[in-house]
Amino acid sequence: MLFGKSKKSTLVTQEDALAGRHASVLTPAVHHVFGHALTMDVPDGFEVAVFGMGCYWGVERIFWQQPGVWLTMVGNAGGYSTHPTYEEVCTGQTGHTEAVRVVYDPALTSFDALLKVFWENHDPTQGMRQGNDTGTQYRSAIYASDADQLAAAQGFGPITTEIKLVDVFYPAEAYHQQYLSKNPAGYCGIGGTGVTCPIGTGA
Repeated sequence: MLFGKSKKSTLVTQEDALAGRHASVLTPAVHHVFGHALTMDVPDGFEVAVFGMGCYWGVERIFWQQPGVWLTMVGNAGGYSTHPTYEEVCTGQTGHTEAVRVVYDPALTSFDALLKVFWENHDPTQGMRQGNDTGTQYRSAIYASDADQLAAAQGFGPITTEIKLVDVFYPAEAYHQQYLSKNPAGYCGIGGTGVTCPIGTGA
């Protein structure tokens, strides 16, 4: 990202992580692409998945373009600090990775279809980096919402993707939300691998 790069290659411990704050850093906003309010609310019957694939600006754009996706939101997950700022995440002292929360209609798409997008659009073997973006905040991650999602995501070979049930997702500041819709020529470090994943999960 343009605002700075974390170089930390090992995850901070919970004891050493920054404390964070009690309130969200996201101010009231409307999704720049869909026009829905940017909230953590989920419509009845819809489902949620959270993915980390490097810089969240490009990742969010990939997912808002998918059929059946109702809302995307960039933020931070997998760490310890509560409601961290972008600057705090960049220090590597929050334990979080940049992530995208995807709300989707299971009548129009599926978690397997979203997994296919995930595997095909980044390199899950790079450890604490993705392309030119290095540091723990750019690690590959799948934060499943339930046991079924967790099972669908597991079972791969030599990957460094962190796969676990989601604990908490903390939205990022409003200026990060749908950044590449607001700034079409903005930085995007996501280029994909050129490898297709025909069924998404390899199962």
